[in-house]
Amino acid sequence: MDLSDFDVFRDFLHETCGIFLGENKQYLVATRIRRILAEHDLASLTELVSALKRNRHTKLRQMVIDAMTTNETFWFRDTYPFDYLKQTLLPELVSQGRGPLRIWSAACSSGQESFSISMSVEEYRRSAMKGLHREVEIVGTDLSSVVLEAAGKGEYDHMAVMRGLSRERLAMFFEQKNDDTWRVKADIRRRVSFKSLNLMDPYIGMGKFDIIFCRNVLIYFNADLKRDILQRMHAALNPGGLLFLGSSEGLAGASELFKMINCSPGIVYKAL
Repeated sequence: MDLSDFDVFRDFLHETCGIFLGENKQYLVATRIRRILAEHDLASLTELVSALKRNRHTKLRQMVIDAMTTNETFWFRDTYPFDYLKQTLLPELVSQGRGPLRIWSAACSSGQESFSISMSVEEYRRSAMKGLHREVEIVGTDLSSVVLEAAGKGEYDHMAVMRGLSRERLAMFFEQKNDDTWRVKADIRRRVSFKSLNLMDPYIGMGKFDIIFCRNVLIYFNADLKRDILQRMHAALNPGGLLFLGSSEGLAGASELFKMINCSPGIVYKAL
């Protein structure tokens, strides 16, 4: 791969998605983009970017975004956010307010995090002596149309369901369609909706949330964009709302907007 081609493509991806690619990511780009170049008879990344900018080719643009933003995910990742949600936050929040409790799963990929949240809600509902007195709405968003389509179906193959999902939860919350496909049960799916959203775009149409999960996403952005996203997520939270970040992520210059709460072994941030 020509270095100048890589730089042109890297600038395009940063401008479009906010994702910053390091100098050592040429092989990743070549692997993910090779098929697109062949399908559209393009000789280089520079030609690809020129085609995207010249024609505003919506389908081609989405193919590139899908190829470069599809990230690894699995069920109940890091465990503690879901335990803290079930054991501490839900008992506190379901007794407050009259409207639905709203949770945003940002950059939800193929839906594992969003459905893990819904399963945690269901486990709390079944264990709570007085039940669940507020509806819970979970909104999963992602930039990639490919992963959103998969998330909307709620169907996963054998490899996917084995990644972080216990046999007990698989039996309780899934129905097996065939030898290699399981589908999330309707009572778990009904709490969750999915929509396309670029985290660089305004969030005004999303409404207000009580909890936001934005985990293992900010590591792909530069410091200025991280700060901007955190400021806008703060504005999207109800007063005292909670923000979960990834275990290797911090507040990136927006620390004055949140109070850090230790929910050992992890951390959650409360909006001030």
